[in-house]
Amino acid sequence: MKNISKKFFYSILIIFVFTNTGFTNNNVLPDFTKLVEDNSASIVNISTIRKSNGKASESRPDMPNDELNEFLKKFFGDRGLENPEKGTPRKSHSLGSGFIYSSDGYVITNHHVIAGADQIIVKLNDKRELDAKLIGSDISSDIALLKIKAKNLKPVKIGNSSTLKVGQWVLAIGSPFGFESTVTAGIVSAIGRSLPNDNYVPFIQTDVAINPGNSGGPLFNLKGEVVGINAQIFSRSGGFMGLSFAIPMDVASNVIKQLKMSGKVSRGWLGVYIQEVTNNLAKSFGMKKPKGALISRIIADGPAEKSDLKVGDIILKFDGKNITTSSALPPIVGSTKVGKNVSIEILRNGVKKNIKFIVQELPSKTVISSIEKNSKSITKKILGMSLSNLSSEDKKNLGIDNKYGVIVNEVSTNPAYEAGLLKNDVIYQISGRNILNINEFEKIVNGMKKGDFASLLVRRSQGNSLYLAIKIE
Repeated sequence: MKNISKKFFYSILIIFVFTNTGFTNNNVLPDFTKLVEDNSASIVNISTIRKSNGKASESRPDMPNDELNEFLKKFFGDRGLENPEKGTPRKSHSLGSGFIYSSDGYVITNHHVIAGADQIIVKLNDKRELDAKLIGSDISSDIALLKIKAKNLKPVKIGNSSTLKVGQWVLAIGSPFGFESTVTAGIVSAIGRSLPNDNYVPFIQTDVAINPGNSGGPLFNLKGEVVGINAQIFSRSGGFMGLSFAIPMDVASNVIKQLKMSGKVSRGWLGVYIQEVTNNLAKSFGMKKPKGALISRIIADGPAEKSDLKVGDIILKFDGKNITTSSALPPIVGSTKVGKNVSIEILRNGVKKNIKFIVQELPSKTVISSIEKNSKSITKKILGMSLSNLSSEDKKNLGIDNKYGVIVNEVSTNPAYEAGLLKNDVIYQISGRNILNINEFEKIVNGMKKGDFASLLVRRSQGNSLYLAIKIE
């Protein structure tokens, strides 16, 4: 009887465990066949021709040209490759993917797929090949809008990328390495991912297999809606390594709308340099936990310089939207309508404050002056670094137009090393107090409590300003 009771107990326990861990008949892996059947006709293949240099090649390939050409030659022979003897351009193969956005012929792909092309060819699922007109292209979001003349086009359904959650199933259809209508699936690995040199796109990270040729293709949710545009991969080999990035459709829709109306994209601009608030910086600013975007530099003649914003302000909210990390700010500002009067909540000297700000348009280019490195003779060792005063000639060489600052000649030990200070950094402030010379800097440090963290406003050799937190020892 005891043995029967034990068996019954263990049987109930096993059923409970399997039920609560998702191993039931109701939680089998998804079947993508219907999704693929419904959307295959909406996926296109993009190829380009460059007539100027006598070659047909991708403007920004996802892998080296010679490696891609060797791959194509192995599978397709010499079709699609330039004729080395005559220099006659021919159609290149599967340089990218795209999808039909509307039934009247608008097609979406990546900017880097068509950049620099003299001719763009769109190949439909029914094998028709059509010349496409470039309506507009935006390098910051890596989106291009094309137009083709064709009938019986089936557009995709556009979904809401803001509802995506980490762990959700997603699917991509494209032409990796020239293999048309290739389907790959995976899950959302992360959302709101910031990548270097892509400040205006909070990328969707997935583990969907994306390779050269997938660029510009759609990322579907299980409802068959496009929630992203596949744009980049992280790779050390040129091929897939488990890290793929897609442009959220919510961001893309705004860009597409502007490209459709005017052929270009207008973005909001603050005119500041920002950095992440680390744990140590949060302590130095009297914050309980790190959050927001710390203003490390205000660009001359920019909108921020004409406002009440100051270096050292921590932006907590922009136009009512919480700024949890510094990477969250640029996409929000960029998508704000130019000319809009917004409210910015900041933390300044431990006190929250609201500032009214008129958003201006992001210029095409921002000129940043560089700083020349210069050695110094009169030095003093403080907090594990060697400091010296700035002479008039030093300031002229460094492009400094104010009376404040000392320069770091050498970083030898902690706490300067742990703080991240580098040789030739110019320190302007310590805990919000301007520094005239090394004697004043030493006096301020000696007056601070041992073990506390102080914030240093530093200008780096490339002309960028940032805050560093240093422990007083």
